Amino acid sequence: MNPELYERYLAKKAKKLGITVEELKAQGTSSPVKEEEPVQTPPQPAAEPQYVQRTIQEELSNGQTQENIYQPFNGMQPETVITEVPSYIFGPSKMEEPPKYNNSPLSEPVKPEIKDTRENKFGLIGYPLGHSLSKVIHEAGFKSLGINATYDILETPQDSLVDRIKWLKSNGYRGFNVTIPLKLPISLFVNEVDHYADLARAVNTVYIDADKSLKAYNTDVIGFKRAIPPDIVLKGKKVAILGTGGAAHAACVALTECGVEEIAFFTRNIPNSIELMNYVRRKFPAVNFNVYQIENIRHLGEYAMLVNTTPIGMLGKAGDMMPVEEYALKTLNQDAVVYDVIYNPKKTVLIKAAEQLNLRTITGLDMLIFQAVAAQELWFGQRPDWKDMKIAALEAL
Repeated sequence: MNPELYERYLAKKAKKLGITVEELKAQGTSSPVKEEEPVQTPPQPAAEPQYVQRTIQEELSNGQTQENIYQPFNGMQPETVITEVPSYIFGPSKMEEPPKYNNSPLSEPVKPEIKDTRENKFGLIGYPLGHSLSKVIHEAGFKSLGINATYDILETPQDSLVDRIKWLKSNGYRGFNVTIPLKLPISLFVNEVDHYADLARAVNTVYIDADKSLKAYNTDVIGFKRAIPPDIVLKGKKVAILGTGGAAHAACVALTECGVEEIAFFTRNIPNSIELMNYVRRKFPAVNFNVYQIENIRHLGEYAMLVNTTPIGMLGKAGDMMPVEEYALKTLNQDAVVYDVIYNPKKTVLIKAAEQLNLRTITGLDMLIFQAVAAQELWFGQRPDWKDMKIAALEAL
């Protein structure tokens, strides 16, 4: 090596070691006479991956898996959401003010002061909508408030959602409701979400502001809660929920506000419920959550309420079936409540079987009415007459 280069080499190495050049020379450092060629090693075949089957308990307790690795949101039922949407779509609420509906017990409707001079045009988007009662329910609510408004049924397949939103904005609509399969995808196009929509991770009511911005809400939560009569006390009790789809999310949020001690989800596919379990345990640490195989239900005596959020029993979808066997239903205590979120038919096979066992029941029609009441509170700032709305729904069924 060139002597000058060698001295520079020694100075650099000595500095790195924190000693003087003389001390480095005393150690007998030799000159790097030549650069050795790197040894070429033949490429090694990739090791065959090892897959380990973990139990559901291990998956649920592995917080790092869900926190640090991207996971597409898959808590909704297949018929609710077709596309995979990341679970971070619903972040913290950006609402500057709380929702305009109040959470107090129902009282007599009050005539609103309408400050928005736009035409009162509203509607429902989703697909299919042939079975919907929303039009007759909302029109009865408009009439009870003395408001001249229209409500349109607007069938909207998921691939037409963007065009539908543009159409609603450009045609003077003030708000709309959202049903399957759009309750989650609609979140991609709204400007703000309220607290309930954030927690339930689904939107069913939208208000179009005068500047065309979209404010999104979830009134299913308050609809579920209001349908529970005030004399039914669930504080400190255990509740069983059949299903883990969108309706189960809303029911879960409502039940945590009722002060339940434990919520047990029963589902056909436990691995698909891992994300939901991690989410609710993180959001509601004061409540115990468990998940079980729905086919393994044998005894329900420890639960104060049984909630069906599956489509089993719906008209046209296994309408002559129950989501649980009758022998399991008989294990409920006599003071237990059976709540079915299905509203068509008015009484599902589950509700009829519960009534034959002299159990108290709540039908999905009540939840449907009260979520519509809450939607009109958001649109107009006042509460319509829920009795008129329910009578209209009963006449249409």
